Amino acid sequence: MKQKIAVYAGSFDPVTYGHLDIIRRASKIFNHLVVSIFTNKNKKAMFTLKERKDMLKKAIGRDKNISIDCFDGLLVDYVKQKKVNVVIRGLRAISDLEYEFQIAGINRMLYKDIETVFFMPSAKYSHLSSSMVREIGKFKGDVSKLVPPYVAKIIKKRLS
Repeated sequence: MKQKIAVYAGSFDPVTYGHLDIIRRASKIFNHLVVSIFTNKNKKAMFTLKERKDMLKKAIGRDKNISIDCFDGLLVDYVKQKKVNVVIRGLRAISDLEYEFQIAGINRMLYKDIETVFFMPSAKYSHLSSSMVREIGKFKGDVSKLVPPYVAKIIKKRLS
């Protein structure tokens, strides 16, 4: 039987409960899920790549069908290299749909075998984004309901 493998790529700066919701649900559908941290050199990340990887490892635990990786460059090049053709994307709100639809179309144009599978987060996470978590943290707000406890501690420490 052919293994069904998918890639869930994002900046995860920081990982949120919304990300973890999608990771857990996607890992139940696919034999293996590669959670890959995208490094965007045009953006200044709050956390280093190592810190983001450590946060994801701690959040995911020892789930045998999930691995964590990193990449920079085009997602289509990364998935070709990994010999994967399914990409997971999250849609929080209708406003995400247009952007994600464009990206999925361009990815398909660049790599005809790529398939994009969209996940809507659970309703309680539909408003949640890493950028909102960072913003709340900058103003010393409580992020404990948005991210795992150790991520909240790291944010508090980083911004104090």
